[in-house]
Amino acid sequence: MDTLSWADATARADVRAVREQAPFVYGLTNFVAAGLSANALLALGAGPAFGAAPGWARAFPAGAGAVFINGAAMMSGATPEDLLEAASTAATAGTPWVLDPVAVGAGAPAYDDVIASLLAHRPAIVRGNASEVAALAGRAGGASGVDSTLDSSAVVGLVAELAARLETVVAVSGATDYISDGTRTVAVAGGSEMMPRVTGTGCSLGGVCAALAAVTDPFAAAVAAHVAYAEAGERAGARTSGPGSFAVAFLDELAAL
Repeated sequence: MDTLSWADATARADVRAVREQAPFVYGLTNFVAAGLSANALLALGAGPAFGAAPGWARAFPAGAGAVFINGAAMMSGATPEDLLEAASTAATAGTPWVLDPVAVGAGAPAYDDVIASLLAHRPAIVRGNASEVAALAGRAGGASGVDSTLDSSAVVGLVAELAARLETVVAVSGATDYISDGTRTVAVAGGSEMMPRVTGTGCSLGGVCAALAAVTDPFAAAVAAHVAYAEAGERAGARTSGPGSFAVAFLDELAAL
């Protein structure tokens, strides 16, 4: 298994393509993560629009460069029908879309059913933490609310297995991130121990995956997004001492990549 970093020329070129092409990214996400997600996309050069205003879930995915859907958008006013309409519209239009199945498997069966319905619309990338990946793969346990009690290294095999079964790219984030398309699996090291202490860092990564998916293939997009996040997190962590200053520095470092 290869371990990639910001030294990877392909990842750097893909990030540069986002700056050059400035893709429009439509997202449905939760209120906790919306601000950081929008700012992360802007820092990389993409143009975000979030929300389930009347008609948006049908109109925007068809014309967007990419779409990302965070399951927890349903705690911010989006309905299951909004999420399904956005996914269906994106799939029909051929717009790549990213699913972040926040807290799937954490004990809310009705919510899990919505996530299963979304998967039927073939996301280009599924991105989550270790407990979410385990739940999607049919393994119970490892969830504490929206957080994972599993290390990403515990689900490396499941990442590849799930990617092959869903015929998509699956990415799990943690101390080391793992990305697989079912055939190829790579690891991405780096980041900062401060990242889990800033709300929305994982959720905003879904948006960045979408921005990259607008300019390259899904596997390369997921790899480049995780490489960029790891590098920005490492740089920000090296010059800050707490989560408040880290959050600001992290956006600055994303913009400086």
